[in-house]
Amino acid sequence: MNSSHDLSSIKVFAFVGPAGTGKSHRATHVARQNGIDFIIDDGLVISRGRILAGRSAKSEVNRLRAIKRAIFEYPEHRDEVMNYLAEHPPEKLMILATSEGMIEKITARLCLNPPERIINITDVSTPEEIEAALRERREKKQHVVPVAKAQIEQNFAGKLVSQIRGFFKGRDKDESRNTIVKPLFSFNGKVTIGSDAILEMTRKLLDSEHVKRIREIDLETFDDRIELSIEIDLNLVGKSALSIAKTLQKKIRTGLSYFTGMEIRRVNIKVNEIFL
Repeated sequence: MNSSHDLSSIKVFAFVGPAGTGKSHRATHVARQNGIDFIIDDGLVISRGRILAGRSAKSEVNRLRAIKRAIFEYPEHRDEVMNYLAEHPPEKLMILATSEGMIEKITARLCLNPPERIINITDVSTPEEIEAALRERREKKQHVVPVAKAQIEQNFAGKLVSQIRGFFKGRDKDESRNTIVKPLFSFNGKVTIGSDAILEMTRKLLDSEHVKRIREIDLETFDDRIELSIEIDLNLVGKSALSIAKTLQKKIRTGLSYFTGMEIRRVNIKVNEIFL
């Protein structure tokens, strides 16, 4: 983690509420009311409808990677945001999150102060408005991003739906800076990946003309990290055993990391027999 930047002068606010309750829709309005310059939402640094730094969690292709993106677990992403905040330090910054625990993780990873004030979605929206937002999320699986449409087109992997038409009472002039998007996956519910699923993914990734037989796959998991020990028989088809093993290592590491969002600590491949 890059901790060389001093971001202690930034006053941090938190805007908290469960997923789908309308935080992103309300974010610009809440920021303006509190004289807040920058917003951090789903991995992006935003100001007045413009993306200043970062990458949206909604640009990810699966939910686990999106969660890691939103809490700045990826070093390059984290450093980009920290560098921008150090070079353009705002007086006030507001972080959107689904819980206070998520706020703690984000502030710790970005070396920011704990929030001076925590604003809950229930402080700024009625129960009826929150239910309307939840209903939109459940039925249409659409998400609001507090960014102008032109900015979204370059930073979002999914379906761009439209400029927002408000579901809250009245109409906030800041709505013109919000855009409705439809991610490639759902953010609702919890996701767990069982060992059997990881083993099956590994077998699929080992599917190759060079692999004659998969003898054994030993899997160890540590929170969101994986270690694999694999024993196989090889067909030497135009390549050396070492070259084939290295290619398979890279394929498994890249594939599992992409599809699970987990850190692949080690992939050990043992060649048992070689067939010419």
